[in-house]
This record gives sequence, structure tokens and C-alpha cells, in this order.
Amino acid sequence: MDRSVLVTGASRGIGAATAHAFAAAGDRVAIHYGSSKDAAEAVLKELPGDGHVLAHADLADPAAILEMVDGAAAALGSIDVLVNNAGIYASHPIRRASYDEWQQAWSGTLGVNLVGAANVTWCAVRHMGRGGRIVNVSSRGAFRGEPNQPAYGASKAALVSFSQSLARSLGPEGIAVTTIAPGWTTTDMAAEALSGDGYDRRRLESPLERVAAPDEVAAAILYLASPAAEFATGTVLDFNGGSHLRM
Repeated sequence: MDRSVLVTGASRGIGAATAHAFAAAGDRVAIHYGSSKDAAEAVLKELPGDGHVLAHADLADPAAILEMVDGAAAALGSIDVLVNNAGIYASHPIRRASYDEWQQAWSGTLGVNLVGAANVTWCAVRHMGRGGRIVNVSSRGAFRGEPNQPAYGASKAALVSFSQSLARSLGPEGIAVTTIAPGWTTTDMAAEALSGDGYDRRRLESPLERVAAPDEVAAAILYLASPAAEFATGTVLDFNGGSHLRM
């Protein structure tokens, strides 16, 4: 389709798979990374097509975000699609975390998962015209709860509300905003939870008796960002294999 796409957290997992999906569709992709430069460079080398670029920023740093997004837009010519995928997932159960650990988990998680995504979006919209798409990657945990990572669950729930607000705000400009809420997916972030007998416990949460692969989530993101999905704006796509059902 030859669109300009910025994917945050694209050095691994769902982000890397999403970068591959857009590149395979003929789009040019800016691969954002925070600290995993080598992994991001490996993704860049593997992408089909031409015109892809790396984009580095600490998403807890607003100035770095502005520089990164403006640089990606300059390299690609615009930003037609933004996928806010980057996120952190730190354990901080309320009965075991110290007060300092609790404070750090909340400020750090919200700083990247919510405020960082909001800042990337503000910057990206300045380079986005009619037909633009924003896909925010939330989580099943936004609805089911995250008992050991409550800041993560809260950040992902807030991301849903943020998406819905933007869908109403940007709709008159022809920009559609959607959210996807994956369940367990075979990523580095979930590797510890899915190790050993943890995989069997988690896969059996789904009636399909498995967890998702990153490329499955990426395929759904590709659809949500497509011209055909404009009328899905404001919606949340639950993508958890039936492991958490809601009305």
C-alpha cells in the first residue's frame, strides 16, 4: 500500500511481527526501539521492501519522543499509520512490594505505557492526514485485571479510554483510532510466565487450548489499520482466544 508506518516497541514480539506485516503489505516502516538496538537492526535487515528506518527514543522522555517522531516522519515523508505497541510489565504485588517499589512501578509503567503512548500520538498526528490510522495495543488485563502488575492493567485500561477519546476527536479529520487487547502471546515479555508448566496453565485458559503467536496479533493490527476498517474507529478488538469474554 506504500504507507508510512511507525511502530513503537518494534524490536521484538508483537511489534517486530507488526513491522513485518506492514512491510510485507508494501508499506515503509519506522522501527522504534528503546534500548534493544541490535534487535531492532536485526528486524530492519529482515523486512521486505525498501525505505524502512530505525527510530530510537526512551518513551519516558517527552523531548526524545518529539525528536524521534519528527525524524521518522522526515525519513518516511509522513506518518500514515501509528501503532502504539511499546510497553513495560513490572511485578509489584501490593502485599509484597515495598512502598518505593510500588511508586517506581506505577510511575515507570504509566510513564511509558500511557503517557509515552499519548506523547507519541500527539507528535505523530502532526504528520498525519485524512485516512490516517492509529492502533493502540492494550491487553486482556485491562478488563480481567493484573493482580501482580496492577499498574500495567491500569495503564492498558486507560489506553482504551484514550483511544475512544481520540476516535471522537479525530474522526472528523478522517483519522480512525482503534484498540486491540491481546491475551497471552508468545513474546519475550511473557516468556517467564509461559515457561515450564506455566504454558499449559495459560493455554488452557482458552477453549482453543493455546496462546497466540505474535504474527496472529500483527495480522489483526494490519486489518485495523487498513482503509476497510475505518468504521471500526473507537472499538476494542478482544484478541484472547476466548480466555476472557465480556459483553
